[in-house]
Amino acid sequence: MKSWSDFGIEVRPGASGNYATTCPQCSPHRKNHKAKCLSVNIEEEIWNCHHCSWSGTLKQGTDRKSNPWEWTPKVYKKPSYTVKPPKNEMLDWFQKRGIPPEVVIRNKIIVAKVWMPQVEAEVDVMQFPFIRNGEVINIKSRDGKKNFRQESGAERIFYGMDDVTSGVAIVVEGEIDKLSCETAGFPHTVSVPDGAPSPKAKDYTSKFEFLENCEEWINRVEKFILAVDSDEPGKKLEEELARRLGRERCYRVQWPSDCKDANEVLVKHGQAVLAQCIEMARPYPVSGVFGVVDFADRIDQLYNNGAPSGAKVGWPCMDSLYSVRPGLWTVITGIPGHGKSEFMDAILVNLAFNYGWTFAICSPENQPLEQHFAKIAEKYIGKPFGKGPTERMTPEEKDDAKRWIGERFTFILPDSDELTVNGVLAKAKTTILRLGIKGLVIDPWNELDHQRPMGLSETEYISKCLTVIRRFAREHNIHVWLIAHPAKLAKDKDGKYPVPTPYDISGSANWRNKADNALTVHREVREGVKEVHIHVQKIRFKNDGKPGLAVLHYDYATGRYKDPEDETQNKHYSEESDQLTYPFE
Repeated sequence: MKSWSDFGIEVRPGASGNYATTCPQCSPHRKNHKAKCLSVNIEEEIWNCHHCSWSGTLKQGTDRKSNPWEWTPKVYKKPSYTVKPPKNEMLDWFQKRGIPPEVVIRNKIIVAKVWMPQVEAEVDVMQFPFIRNGEVINIKSRDGKKNFRQESGAERIFYGMDDVTSGVAIVVEGEIDKLSCETAGFPHTVSVPDGAPSPKAKDYTSKFEFLENCEEWINRVEKFILAVDSDEPGKKLEEELARRLGRERCYRVQWPSDCKDANEVLVKHGQAVLAQCIEMARPYPVSGVFGVVDFADRIDQLYNNGAPSGAKVGWPCMDSLYSVRPGLWTVITGIPGHGKSEFMDAILVNLAFNYGWTFAICSPENQPLEQHFAKIAEKYIGKPFGKGPTERMTPEEKDDAKRWIGERFTFILPDSDELTVNGVLAKAKTTILRLGIKGLVIDPWNELDHQRPMGLSETEYISKCLTVIRRFAREHNIHVWLIAHPAKLAKDKDGKYPVPTPYDISGSANWRNKADNALTVHREVREGVKEVHIHVQKIRFKNDGKPGLAVLHYDYATGRYKDPEDETQNKHYSEESDQLTYPFE
């Protein structure tokens, strides 16, 4: 029989019982590579990772598929849960927090002994069952030191879903807040399963994966009342929930100045004040009419921190000229063949690597999809995908690119009758809910099916479409890039094409007028010439950059762009600091 070391699992000599250690599958690739996320049962000779779900036994080996990138429907584990009479100590604990025994009993909360990896011991915990359609889907355990864990391999969903029987759902940040709202007369309250993301988190996509699991339920709800914590993480959670659920059906609660959440209001002020706070929830700003109270927090942030700047695109020569801010949109133009799509992909790879952003790409020209994937993979790995005169990426690097791109890029390719502005935006809205995308690319504009109504001029039609796209970017707080070809240009006396501007894009001067930012990709198409000129033609907000010219060098083999003046070329910003690091360091 094999030993733990055969699977790369480090177990201390003489260890017994349940043992926590690092996972050889995922720990080396995590920021906190020392996290002991692998639970090992020495006697039963089994293991399971609470982070990547890798599991197996010494007798049968690993459960991981031989091809980890082969798609299969995700199968969740269903935990067993036995409702037991509540212990008086637990009821007293809830009573001190204003929650009566009948609420605790109705929600089937129990005390049990559970292994908690944070303390590496089996301790008494309170258990909260996550129930959907009468079935226990997951269990959250909480010990006396406020450590939490959910069942490994179980599906993450809202806590309290079955209590929402009308078209209104109140959303809070924790199970105690859900019980507090129920105590105040609002049983139709649900809690997010994992709390709020850290204010410093750049990639918190996994925090919201539960929304996809609840999509059918979400679509039935007509009104969401967001009653999350009033601290900085809570504000981030509120904004992300509103962005994904749709601001038009969201309301938000304001707590008293001396309270940050529902339970604190219940304890300090009682049920009546908590009920009043919820009943006075205001519509989330979306209608176009705002009072100062609707953006008072943002006023304070602007005063204290100054105007926010966008995300840097990854080349020092461009950092002072152009940055990417959610809620705005950029038009990119250039003569066909000058590399607009290549440059666009390079921006996305840099933003995904540096900031953890996720994207949806609608690019009918970049077909088939596997070839578009190969181009993105080359930019990520820094080696050619296919065979050629230089060293190509290894199979392991190819698989790493599949994982990395698969987590950050989604490709939108509607049927021909849906390849319209509204059709693409409808698909993008789905990816906002499911994946939390921060950017949408439409490449190119002329490939869409433009069903211009009779009696509407091309200029009027483009103006209306750009207004819809701009509104979509602002409402969902994503950045949209539109790639549009210029009209046919005449060569100058030297036989060269002039640098096109947004005014040269076919159809309307509104491309220049309505764009928040405008870029032109221009180069001399001649063998041996690596220079690509990025003309920043318009920047609406000065904190996002300024008009100017950036010169990059294009590497044909890898599709990467390099700053010729930068000694750290080919590097990426790390997520931990402003220092530059190689992707594979």
